[in-house]
Amino acid sequence: MTILIDRNSRVLVQGATGPMGSYQVQEMLAYGTNVVAGISPGKGGSTVHGVPVFDTVQRAAAETGADVAIMYVAAPRARDAVYEAVAAGIRVIVCVAEYVPVHDAIEIKRKVRETGVHLIGPNCSGLISPGQAKAGFYCDEVCMPGPVGVMSKSGTLSYAVLAEMKRRGVGATTVVGVGGDEIKGTTFRDCIELFEADPETGAMLIIGEIGGRDEEEAAEYIKAQASKPIVAYVSGRSIPPGLSIGHAGAMVVGNKGTYQAKIDALKGAGVLMADTIEDIPHLLRSCHG
Repeated sequence: MTILIDRNSRVLVQGATGPMGSYQVQEMLAYGTNVVAGISPGKGGSTVHGVPVFDTVQRAAAETGADVAIMYVAAPRARDAVYEAVAAGIRVIVCVAEYVPVHDAIEIKRKVRETGVHLIGPNCSGLISPGQAKAGFYCDEVCMPGPVGVMSKSGTLSYAVLAEMKRRGVGATTVVGVGGDEIKGTTFRDCIELFEADPETGAMLIIGEIGGRDEEEAAEYIKAQASKPIVAYVSGRSIPPGLSIGHAGAMVVGNKGTYQAKIDALKGAGVLMADTIEDIPHLLRSCHG
């Protein structure tokens, strides 16, 4: 099994006829993802790489049974795009847009929490269940099927980690790029809860970074609820205090969100800590076999 997306998912793409959307439709189809619809207002009735295009998510979902949406829309339009997908009954939404206004992100998070929708992002790399389906920027070159549930704030860092895991023969059930913004739809804690319930996920990997409270909040949940082994890697050890590393959520305020605070919290919850990317496959094997 996997979480959030699999070979049975019926995926629609908002912004499917734009340059990025069209390219990603092609990539998803090549991977084997069941892309059933594209959304582009005013272009309903056309196709993109053989996929029918609709003017609205409501009509696309009604006619195709889509249950996953990924949106390639500009940040100022992200809130409306999420609301449209929620109203159409989509249960998993991936928002990759960067620079979504903070107030919009707060409203988006409130909406999905109220409706029970799983939102991945914003400012994220998306989802992939290796060998089954993908919605986002992860690709076959860095992913292989296996027993590890992976979650990451950073897209680029997760690509490097996944490539090292694949090189060492360690694969994943699902990879969730939760995104680097402070306000996000799905947190590490949410992912851990989902992976705990997946019988084919035998171990988990957290790829974190300085800033925010995601790792510390995950540690609290792990200590109280988690039963499966967990490995974590936190980047930012050498970043000078007060210096941002780029992500909107990578902000250290006082002693909150520091590298050491995250390490202490995770270790205190029994998580195995990797000092380098190269340590990760060995630790995963040692705790899961």
